[in-house]
Amino acid sequence: MRSLIATWRLTRLVPHVLHGLWIVKRRFELLTASERHGLIQWWSLKTLRILGIALKSQGQALPTGHLMVANHISWLDIAGVHAVLPQARFVSKADVRHWPVVGALVEGAGTLFIERASKRDALRVVHQTAAALQAGDCVAVFPEGTTGAGPEMLPFHANLLQAAVSVDAPVLPVVLRWHEPGERFSSSARFIGDTTLVESLWRIASAKGLGIDVQILPSVMTTGQDRRALGAMLRGVISAKLG
Repeated sequence: MRSLIATWRLTRLVPHVLHGLWIVKRRFELLTASERHGLIQWWSLKTLRILGIALKSQGQALPTGHLMVANHISWLDIAGVHAVLPQARFVSKADVRHWPVVGALVEGAGTLFIERASKRDALRVVHQTAAALQAGDCVAVFPEGTTGAGPEMLPFHANLLQAAVSVDAPVLPVVLRWHEPGERFSSSARFIGDTTLVESLWRIASAKGLGIDVQILPSVMTTGQDRRALGAMLRGVISAKLG
């Protein structure tokens, strides 16, 4: 029965994804920022709904010019965040750009791509992020640098936090928790180890009662902060909320 449900969900997802790709390629250039954000939120909410994922959100976003940081569990974290904060421009590892279809979608949503192994490229993205923050954008990063199992967070990489520190932009901590019946931290949503994108998508589509909680915490000012100390503090705040 779960296989039939998963197949039905994925069958519905395909035209939805292709529709999103068409919107990005043909319409985004003609739309205002507010209109683009509205479509990003609509598309993300519908993606979660098609996959049977319940969304719960708590807290208030900042109006403009802030860096959002969150823990990282799944490639679907971006859809979960965009369902609540559609204005977020994510910083993502460069190879996501080459993922079939998904790469074009996230690039169209304004994603900034980074070669994590390159210090020179990291510096480029820090400057690019700082400029975006000064322009009033919300830029979103996963400071762990990769996905984790859920309950225990990986160490934070503080490089991109320097962008907020350098322009005195506030940081908005966001807590993501995937869950399903009997599991406070969902195993179906995890994207770790040797799991492929196709395997992860099938697990998510097959899951029963999968949900994501998005909790927006109070913002943190960065004036005079050291980026490493700031990273350690943010990690502690998010970890404490995960419990």
